[in-house]
Amino acid sequence: MSSEDGEKWSPESRNSDIPVSPSYSSFEVLDPHDPIISRLATQLFKRTNDYLQGEVSAGQDHYVLLEEINRLAITKYADLKNFTVNLTKSLNECNEMYASTITPLLLQIDDIHEQVTEFETNAYRLDSYTKQLKAQFDELIEKETMSSPKAN
Repeated sequence: MSSEDGEKWSPESRNSDIPVSPSYSSFEVLDPHDPIISRLATQLFKRTNDYLQGEVSAGQDHYVLLEEINRLAITKYADLKNFTVNLTKSLNECNEMYASTITPLLLQIDDIHEQVTEFETNAYRLDSYTKQLKAQFDELIEKETMSSPKAN
């Protein structure tokens, strides 16, 4: 190493060429340093690296899990869509069957109910009329039986 190189690497010349900033390390390559601190710094950087790798891996695992949840949700919603389409078809078929088959039968039932109601009304009238006729007949028979013994 020449004397120029020695001056170039002296602490005074280095500090004058490099602007001081809080982001610069105070660790100097050619400065003598403590091997314990070096070992501890190496362990710190390794463990920090392991921690950061774990955080990145955990984040990646979360995204993989979210992708799988999204795939399952897409599948579930596709199944629900198919179910609703089939349900809609079945409901339309039931409505068509109701309109074509059941509605006329219900109308026939309504007509039969009206006829039965008329028959009931007429039956009550007929019953009432027969009761009146029977009463008149009984009255005539009674008059005749009363008048017949006098004739004898």
